[in-house]
Amino acid sequence: MTRYPRALALALAAVLWVAACHGRRQARRAEERASEALDRARGSPLALRAFLFNMPKGAELHYHLGGGVYAESWIRAGAADHLCVNLASMSFVKEPKGICKSGEVPAEKANSDQHLYDALVDAFSMRGFVPTPGVTGHDHFFDAFGKFRAADATDTHTGEWLDEVATRAELQNEQYLELLVTPDFTHTATIARELGWHPDQNLGELRSELLAHGLRDDIAVARAYLDQGEARRGEIEHCRQASPAPACEVEIRYIYQVLRANPPEQVFAQTLLGFEAASADPRFVGINFVQPEDNHTAMADDALHMKMIAFLHDLYPKVHITLHAGELAPGMVPPDGLCCHIRMAVEVAHAERIGHGVDVMYEERPYDLLKEMAANHVMVEINLTSNDEILGITGYEHPFPIYWRWGVPVSLSTDDEGVSRIDLTHEYVRAVRTYGLTYADLKKMVRTSIEHSFLPGASLWQDRDRFRNATSACALDTLGAAKPSSVCAAFLNSSEKAQQQWELERRFAGFEAKP
Repeated sequence: MTRYPRALALALAAVLWVAACHGRRQARRAEERASEALDRARGSPLALRAFLFNMPKGAELHYHLGGGVYAESWIRAGAADHLCVNLASMSFVKEPKGICKSGEVPAEKANSDQHLYDALVDAFSMRGFVPTPGVTGHDHFFDAFGKFRAADATDTHTGEWLDEVATRAELQNEQYLELLVTPDFTHTATIARELGWHPDQNLGELRSELLAHGLRDDIAVARAYLDQGEARRGEIEHCRQASPAPACEVEIRYIYQVLRANPPEQVFAQTLLGFEAASADPRFVGINFVQPEDNHTAMADDALHMKMIAFLHDLYPKVHITLHAGELAPGMVPPDGLCCHIRMAVEVAHAERIGHGVDVMYEERPYDLLKEMAANHVMVEINLTSNDEILGITGYEHPFPIYWRWGVPVSLSTDDEGVSRIDLTHEYVRAVRTYGLTYADLKKMVRTSIEHSFLPGASLWQDRDRFRNATSACALDTLGAAKPSSVCAAFLNSSEKAQQQWELERRFAGFEAKP
């Protein structure tokens, strides 16, 4: 009698295996058709964009929220907040009672003055920018943030910004964003200034003093920033109503960004706050250091910054780390300034992802570093347009094909799509046209984006970055199926990352099934 259940189980397993094989053959044929469609579109930039616009893109992992907002939105916010425009610097200014000074005009004037409107768009972005003596793309790019920052000084528009970036992502078939944000940390900065910094500073003692002086109070500030922004996004997109906007389906998490051009006591305090916030609120999935890497303070203190992160990583090992490193080009800094930022980020600060990584071939022993990054699955967030505009690095001067050749995981991102006036599809078009990427190459990069997200849970894939076989729980399922087996469903329910990976496979199947 006991044989029959076993026989039935084996028969069922055989049926599932045959069905899985049939499903895989169909999937391969569909993928081949998509590959052929991409090849047909290569000769026309417009046809190529149309193809890539609809292609699933998974996650965008290197995205500054402030830089992702388009200039037109900043102008609208500036007018709503009754800000003034300083005509000499073409920047927003918040004046007491909204009364503009000499040399300033109300921001609302831009709505009736096309010349002013155009000038603000150009000042807030890279639109129409042409380098002039003393003003490089690097300078104009980073200066733009200071020009529109007054429109977000109170975080009152955060929900609008979240809706804007989520809506743009959804239209392009993106499903997950990790947004770089800096919640207000005025209280923490004040404590840091009061405590100061000493040449032989003991980081453990400084951490204890910062906590004793109430640094954790700013966790509530960070939480409130997300709560208010997400609530407003939900209202705009009708996410809790009968007919929610499609953008509601875009999942968002946050990277706590630290301002590295500040004095060391403030950098350490804000980094500590970032680790604390990420430990207390799962919406913060990691930390990052921002501001220009060639900034004098950032260059001088880079080794110290990596030491700070390493110290805090030992205390908060579950907090993920991604770092801007190697966003440099020859001539921006002395040659020895290109030696080791990526290596220190990886080897000292335990970075799991590197943002930009442009100067990798100028690092000491670059091929050893590439091997190390590939072996340890350290992903590089590639920002082609940003690297062109800020660094002047394009085409085969960019290390993207080298990373690819050496097996370092990579994915594409926009960095600051609003300031650059691009979208993620633009970056895929650029990558295909510049490097001749195949559909299989693109699919691998898209899968890499979710694989290296900081979402909690195990991966859907058996072998990291290979994307050939699903984990054992889902090995006999058709990936992305509407009704996974009970074992697979249980696994998916245990992992937010695997859920997003399953959704990505569903989207690929739907995209590739279209004629």
